[in-house]
Amino acid sequence: MWFQKEIILKSRNKGFHLITDEILSSIPEIKSIKVGLANFLLKHTSASLTLNENADPDVRTDMKNYFDEIVPENKNYYKHTSEGGDDMPAHIKSSLLGNSITIPISNGKLNLGTWQGIYLCEHRNYGGNRKLLITINGKS
Repeated sequence: MWFQKEIILKSRNKGFHLITDEILSSIPEIKSIKVGLANFLLKHTSASLTLNENADPDVRTDMKNYFDEIVPENKNYYKHTSEGGDDMPAHIKSSLLGNSITIPISNGKLNLGTWQGIYLCEHRNYGGNRKLLITINGKS
């Protein structure tokens, strides 16, 4: 069985945001999959997806601070500046983290580790709504 759906993630400010529950609420179809894979593609070049700590919010703050430190805004060597000082750094951060993840499905659930959650990594100061394409392949 194949299933595909595009959802719109709500707008968020710059930061690392736990979106596992938002995703799961939009794909009740996953409950019928015994074994399979779910691929999540973020259709943007200035935000990214990753898996990380789902319990302590300090991890998300530390991730934002780290990436802001290694890829700072408003550097004079950036040529792509027409969309603002945060845009080129956002593209770099997106390339470093990537814009898709694949997670196994087992018995109707994403087979994540105990402390794993899906992050939307918003690299723009005000990124707007984000499109997420979800493709599921599995056996009932």
